[in-house]
Amino acid sequence: MKVTGFNHLSIGSRDLDESTRFYVEVLGMEVIPTYNFGFKTRYLRCGDLQLHLFELEDSIPTYQHFALDVDDFQAAYEAAKKIGALDSSTFRNSVNELPDGCVQMYLRDPSGNLVEIDWPDVTTLDRSRIPEMKLLSEFATQDTEGLKASLYLDRPYMKPDIASKIASH
Repeated sequence: MKVTGFNHLSIGSRDLDESTRFYVEVLGMEVIPTYNFGFKTRYLRCGDLQLHLFELEDSIPTYQHFALDVDDFQAAYEAAKKIGALDSSTFRNSVNELPDGCVQMYLRDPSGNLVEIDWPDVTTLDRSRIPEMKLLSEFATQDTEGLKASLYLDRPYMKPDIASKIASH
């Protein structure tokens, strides 16, 4: 037996309608049919996976988070900034350029859940429109392992520079 992949992620919500609006309006998720569990629950389509929201008494962790890919990083950034959702304190900065050129952005949903938005190639972004973006190396010196790391290691087709390097070998 082996795991074949993720099916869904479930997170807590203080206000189900407010959380639903956040994920639909800021990140473009779609509300889909939801089972009745006898408490407030909402399922959202997240690409081929699902995000499940539960309005239950629960505590929200500070550092635990989930990461999403989006088709328009700039639009997600602008929507999050507009509503004050960027989180610049948990991991020292809200938008980071990683050593391999990937970009990550941290935001908090209305219930306080930490969400990471990832982007595979910083060269496709207009830096002047993302003033919060800083190099990760400004906060933490990278060793040899850190310089080899990538959020997109198993998806080289998402990073044109890596794809061309692989094709040339």
